[in-house]
Amino acid sequence: MEKELVVKWKIKAAELPGILELLPELAEKTRSEDGNVFYEIYRSESEPTEFVLRERYVDDEAAQAHRNSEHYQRIVAGKIIPHLEVREVMVVKRFL
Repeated sequence: MEKELVVKWKIKAAELPGILELLPELAEKTRSEDGNVFYEIYRSESEPTEFVLRERYVDDEAAQAHRNSEHYQRIVAGKIIPHLEVREVMVVKRFL
């Protein structure tokens, strides 16, 4: 069964420029993972430090492989999460 996540990040303003530089590599490498269906990053028009990520993987194992990947550990765990004011992860499934 596919695994879909909606993730909200609020980045500390002082850290925003550095994190913006990391996002293209993160998106490119995640989209190239075998089990990735889609990976989209959205930025709020009214709050430039707020982002929403939509991720879908073919199954739980693919989602776990993403979290264990070198690029996730290096970029997200190592360089982004420490600079967030808010991080919310919601696992969702299609309702209608």
